[in-house]
This record gives sequence, structure tokens and C-alpha cells, in this order.
Amino acid sequence: MVAKLYLEDFAVGQRFESGSHEMTAEAIKRFAAEFDPQPFHLDETAAKDSLFGGLAASGWHTASVTMRLLVEGGAPIAGGVIGGGGDITWPLATRPGDVLQVTSEIVEIKPSRTKPHRGMVTVRSETKNQRGETVQIMVSRLVVPRRPDGVSGPAV
Repeated sequence: MVAKLYLEDFAVGQRFESGSHEMTAEAIKRFAAEFDPQPFHLDETAAKDSLFGGLAASGWHTASVTMRLLVEGGAPIAGGVIGGGGDITWPLATRPGDVLQVTSEIVEIKPSRTKPHRGMVTVRSETKNQRGETVQIMVSRLVVPRRPDGVSGPAV
């Protein structure tokens, strides 16, 4: 079991790496059919004539996979990965057969002045494919609880 971390356990520059997830053509089409039904996400033939030149996952699909990878161990935050805002870019398309992995780095830690039991941690996460190409960059501000009284060290 991965230790869950509180605000006091984080340090600027600290890095985390997730497990991996393979993107299949079937999953790309299934996600697109429900959430982003555009031809370049749904049909290989139509996608060939698009900006992408072939089937590409929705950016929102890539973001959803990134979230799953963070939750499953790429961001071991006590209380869960709770967003307080952020920015996201997709420098390259995610393609069928891509195996995604997320590397995250802590860039800022701010204890709350008005809510003493928590703070905000800014995390820069890069989602890369199996060739090391970045397909998504996400900078997110996460709500992180402070360590409860009587709890020492990272919680397990």
C-alpha cells in the first residue's frame, strides 16, 4: 500500500511517477462516442482527412486517463486528488497503442490562511507516451489536508 501524504509531507521539487495505461482504438472510440463525438475520434477513415491525419483520442480522454493514473498512485494524497483549478494543454495527440505514464512535480505549497486544516499544492504533471513524447501537460492546484493532530509521519 502506498503511503498517503499530507500537506506537511510535500516539498517543492518532489516528484511522483504513475503506473501506465495503454490506449486502444476501441477505448478511444467508446469514450468519444459518449463524450466527444467528433469524426477524428470515432472513425479511422474520417480521421485520415483531419488535422490529426489519423485516429486520435479526445484530449478529455487523455485527461481522464491521467486522472486515473494519479489516483492509482501517481499522487498519493491523503483525502484524494481534489482539484481547486488548473490549466491543461495537449501538445501532441494520443494515438491507439500509446502507453501513457504520468510524472508529476510539486511546484508550490501554500497552507491556507483561512482554513487551518488544509492547503493548496500546485502540481505540474506531464503525461507521456511510450516514446517519451509529451501528450498532455497539466498544472493543477490541489486541495490537500494538513496532518491531523496525533498522526505522525506519512499515513499508511
